[in-house]
Amino acid sequence: MGTTYHITVCTPATDEVDTGQLKQDIDQLLVEINQEMSTYIKDSELSLFNQAEPNRWLPVSPAVVKVVSAGLELSEDSDGAFDMTVGPLVNLWHFGPDPGKRTLPPEDKIEAARQKVGYHHIQVQESPAALKKLIPEVYVDLSAIAKGYGVDAVAELIEARGIENYLVEIGGEMRARGINQRSESWKVGIEKPVSQTRVVQKIVPLDNLSMATSGNYRNFFEVDGVSYSHTIDPRTGRPAMHGLASVTVVGETCMKCDAIATCLMVLGHAEGYNWVKERNIAAYFIVKTDAGFTERFSPAWQKQFGEEH
Repeated sequence: MGTTYHITVCTPATDEVDTGQLKQDIDQLLVEINQEMSTYIKDSELSLFNQAEPNRWLPVSPAVVKVVSAGLELSEDSDGAFDMTVGPLVNLWHFGPDPGKRTLPPEDKIEAARQKVGYHHIQVQESPAALKKLIPEVYVDLSAIAKGYGVDAVAELIEARGIENYLVEIGGEMRARGINQRSESWKVGIEKPVSQTRVVQKIVPLDNLSMATSGNYRNFFEVDGVSYSHTIDPRTGRPAMHGLASVTVVGETCMKCDAIATCLMVLGHAEGYNWVKERNIAAYFIVKTDAGFTERFSPAWQKQFGEEH
């Protein structure tokens, strides 16, 4: 996944769990998920789909179908603000694997890249599990949802071993259950959205919850005094232009939190706040203003964590 992971498990007695075997099993699970969904691996199921001919069903694992189906559902629910096929536009704006010289792409190239983007160019079949693309140029990237799925999968593996107290974190997305070493709820920090240093903005207690954060404050470039973020709006083909610096989503599964956080970075704090309010989603927005940063909490977040949060 191109990132790190950190897992803590707590048990009543240290000899109740073979932690060496558990780590080995977790590593093997993550290897399997990478082989299914990574764009870094040329022969992963996802890479083979991206290279496949159009209008043909390509067999994939049920896990890939589960993740792609969840992504398509969010795409529909957000009118395309979340789109797993946005890769050609990300690359065009120099936020892909080859940054190159960060300049503004010409209008005709933006329009050409937009013709290759669109979640409606993908079809999913559950049984037998398979994917189909409707145009040859479609390129699916699951980086905005697969890390969350990986967190959920690891958490389920841990729970299957009878462990009730754990914290799983992959690339900043996390899921927690039970209590920590101090017999307290797990507490996790949300970063202040500044690029120069790492400072905690808020500490949140997680009890049987997942959490994901997305932000614009580390990956951007400036041209003529205008800042262009790595969050590309699939609906316009251009970087999202609003004051939302970061957003954190809390919910049951990390897969959904991961994808929704990315979606909200496209929608922005105004449209995004109304979107989560209608759907009773717990979200915490940090908005950049001329005077600094302001915070905004969805009603579901306030209900979950109380007024002090």
